[in-house]
Amino acid sequence: MSDTPSIRLLGVDTGGTFTDFVYFDGAGFRVHKVLSTPAAPERAILQGIGEMGLSMDGLRIIHGSTVATNAVLEGKGVRTAYVANRGLGDVLTIGRQARRDIYDLQPPPVAPPVPQALCLETGGRLGADGATVEPLTDADLADLRDRLAALAPDAVAINLLFSFLDDTFERAVEAVVPEGVFVSRSSRVLPEYREYERGMATWLNAYVGPLMQGYLARLEAGVAPARLKVMQSHGGTIDAAQAGANAVQLLLSGPAGGLMGARHVARESACHRLLTFDMGGTSTDVALIDGEIGLTAESEIAGYPVAVPMVDMHTIGAGGGSIAWIDAGGLLQVGPQSAGAAPGPACYGQGGEQPTVTDANLILGHLPQTTHLGGGMQVDVVAARAAMAPLAKRLGLSIEAAAEGILKIANEHMAQALRVISVQRGIDPKGFTLMPFGGAGGLHVCALADALGMDRALVPMYGGVLSALGMLVAPPGRQLSRTLQGLVSDLSETDIEQAFAAMEATGRASLAEEGVGDADAQRALDLRYEGQSTTLTVPWRGLAHVAADFHDAHREAYGHALDMPVELVNLRVGLAGTAPAVHLPTRPEADLGEPAERLPVHGVEQPVPVYRRADLPAGARLPGPVLITEPVATTWVESGWAVEVAATGNLFVTRVA
Repeated sequence: MSDTPSIRLLGVDTGGTFTDFVYFDGAGFRVHKVLSTPAAPERAILQGIGEMGLSMDGLRIIHGSTVATNAVLEGKGVRTAYVANRGLGDVLTIGRQARRDIYDLQPPPVAPPVPQALCLETGGRLGADGATVEPLTDADLADLRDRLAALAPDAVAINLLFSFLDDTFERAVEAVVPEGVFVSRSSRVLPEYREYERGMATWLNAYVGPLMQGYLARLEAGVAPARLKVMQSHGGTIDAAQAGANAVQLLLSGPAGGLMGARHVARESACHRLLTFDMGGTSTDVALIDGEIGLTAESEIAGYPVAVPMVDMHTIGAGGGSIAWIDAGGLLQVGPQSAGAAPGPACYGQGGEQPTVTDANLILGHLPQTTHLGGGMQVDVVAARAAMAPLAKRLGLSIEAAAEGILKIANEHMAQALRVISVQRGIDPKGFTLMPFGGAGGLHVCALADALGMDRALVPMYGGVLSALGMLVAPPGRQLSRTLQGLVSDLSETDIEQAFAAMEATGRASLAEEGVGDADAQRALDLRYEGQSTTLTVPWRGLAHVAADFHDAHREAYGHALDMPVELVNLRVGLAGTAPAVHLPTRPEADLGEPAERLPVHGVEQPVPVYRRADLPAGARLPGPVLITEPVATTWVESGWAVEVAATGNLFVTRVA
């Protein structure tokens, strides 16, 4: 695929509060925001496209969707039957028998993911060597056909033992599923060992697949003749026509776009080691990028393990819309409840009556009272103060002191999340650059850098819509895995190469369906010491290097290596096509003009200068305190920090005292 200067791309990220748009016409960018419509996300998308006046002809839309995520979080997937081998119908209910709170002796009962009436058992059992332990008979298939017809599920998840070695039995079961019912096979969704994790991924794919297919079909019809792609959780895109069948790959669709955007924008300023925090209206996602975006197969959504590759990040319920409240002990708390898009924070003027982080920022002046959120929504400081007053009274504080307390608590929540993905992994944050994005990120950058002892931050261009920008720069891609287990010393390089080649062929065929003729491939192995259960992933450089590479990786991760045999568990292949050629425009150097205005900020003696980001020339340096505004975000630079404007418009914030 080649990109020409006439390319027209639209990145769309649907968040809990706002739906963000970034349009690129080959020469420059336009950004836009509208309030999300959670009940029907496509309405906000079509509204935004209409308000931007974009023609659908020749337009390519790349979308980060929350439909699958929200369905799982809210328990609103479709009626799904689960088919397993005899005696294993309750695998998803039993799980790993791990307590969420180890000291709670009376944990509340948790509803099983699949009701017992929808858990079906049948024959077709393989052993670990791939040999048939119990056949799948015609009588088994006839019984399954009758039971599925009686249950009338919307989707069926099939998870038979060791199907990753031979999928014949799963395909036979699929053939008797009633026509029109969505089918998810474990041998296709996640051909790896561990029947619980494989079964959970297969069930999640079936549970939300029909919803994604319906949503994307409506959206495709609404944007026709534009071409629609969807961001996957690992940072590659997929055609909408294929996305519904791969719904489990979309659970971190929007956050993956944010990390793709963060890496791209930072590289434009030669910055490669990042601690990122994406602070939106409902939540904050934090991640570490050390040159490349890390992937993990150990994520969780709503308490369910999701073993498909996803961007490695940590999410907390702290955002601009997080509601402040007082607990039973009289202590101030912030989040995880959020005001969302409707009614939103009190300062939105849409009927919100509870104080939020955004209201606190407005009251203190970190968010200017002249702000128009998303370029159009005027904030209402009177409404924000009215919402804050009852809370302040109960705490015995002034409105401003209560607002300061809210920000301190929200900042500590986010700082702790950043420590989880850095300090708790043995990584010193001081060696990284802190990058805030999301609509609220720039308001908290200095406070979080202080909390982590960091001296440098990068506030990216288009930070308020960076996830949408990330959609534009993501390549079409696929991530594939399969189990191939055995001691490295017993394996043949030919067998491994043949397995890799088969996986690559599958991925390239999928990419070819959307017109991608060429893709770079990366091969990797999941390895462990014999007898262990946890694996480390190392790049494939040939069988002669495997053991040494694993010892080195183990030493780096855990501080030691063992004199033990190394075992191969899984093969992994990542395929990436050519990403669109999208670059930030550069701005000339010039003298810094006068600020647009000067506004009072609580705790600062003199009015603080306010600059419009679009007016800042390359090379300009501004000492804090200073406010920098743009249509989709605001940056609050505190005393003791200074800002330098890069040629790309990125803002480098550095400690000066």
